[in-house]
Amino acid sequence: MNPPTSTLTLDSARTRLRRLGFYGLLAQVETLLTEPWLIRVIEIEEAERARRSLKRRLDNARLGAFKSLADFDWSWPTKCDRSAIEELFSLGFLAEAANVVLIGPNGLGKTMLLKNLAHQVILHGHSARFTLASDMLHDLAAQDSTVALARRLRRYTRCALLAIDEVGYLSYDPRYADLLFEVITRRYELQRPIALSTNKAFGEWNQVFPNAACVVALVDRLLHRAEIITLDGKSYRFKEAQERAARKAKARTASPRQTT
Repeated sequence: MNPPTSTLTLDSARTRLRRLGFYGLLAQVETLLTEPWLIRVIEIEEAERARRSLKRRLDNARLGAFKSLADFDWSWPTKCDRSAIEELFSLGFLAEAANVVLIGPNGLGKTMLLKNLAHQVILHGHSARFTLASDMLHDLAAQDSTVALARRLRRYTRCALLAIDEVGYLSYDPRYADLLFEVITRRYELQRPIALSTNKAFGEWNQVFPNAACVVALVDRLLHRAEIITLDGKSYRFKEAQERAARKAKARTASPRQTT
């Protein structure tokens, strides 16, 4: 057994045992305080609970596979405020309950940035959830009663950060606009931020939600407290496809053709 990593005072022992729910040990803590195993038992239990909590938050976040921020090619976008993006990862926006909006065309890494930001939030002990806009709105619209909808809305409002990807890639009827408005409004009132990516300027959101009366109010609440970051340039995925094609063409040229 490894030695304990810190000393244990009576007050800290009481606090930590109470937090862990070790009430039997808590009742005898004055007697047990000098026992060398007590602090180790506390540390083992705290470490295991922290591990399980992290795993649970990661599972609930639904991040899927994603590349690390270290792999982001900052030189590829023609417009990208690197300092503003890196500042987001200090998580100051979380304490301020400020939304994060990434605006730009397809293929510039907005999804990658959202997933890394949600991952950072989780690593710092908070909860997060990542979802495509279409998945969330279809999920909410599928609820067949007011009670079921209220229950499902809690899925998207109780986490510390909700990351919504790809707003603007599809158009929706007014019912879906109302549902997005409900999510944004509830999180706005609870002071829980949203991180959102879109390929549409806000003036074009009436194309995403045509005939919806709540679009102006939806955007107003989303932007009231928000960090807005614009990216521009050509698709990075298209660049990778071109590079892959060039490598394969070069390999075919370099390899001697087999004859029968």
